[in-house]
Amino acid sequence: MSANGPNQNLGLTTISRTVASLAVGVVHTLERAAAGDGRTRTARGNAWEAVCADRARAAQRRELERLVAELTAARAAARERRDAREAQPVS
Repeated sequence: MSANGPNQNLGLTTISRTVASLAVGVVHTLERAAAGDGRTRTARGNAWEAVCADRARAAQRRELERLVAELTAARAAARERRDAREAQPVS
């Protein structure tokens, strides 16, 4: 089988960086034409979405920690009331 035959597989390792860069540019241009400039995903937009997702997870974690702290405090208070009732002398 010849290296220049019609069934040769091309991959990223067999093409030059210039060709790969041009191909990415063509795909990006087509995406912008098809989706419109306002709907094209960018690295900046992806990064902002990641920041927002991290902030949302952090807020959920804080809320969960607050609820756990409240439940722990309520349980401790209930235990103290019970222990105080049991310690009172029976009349």
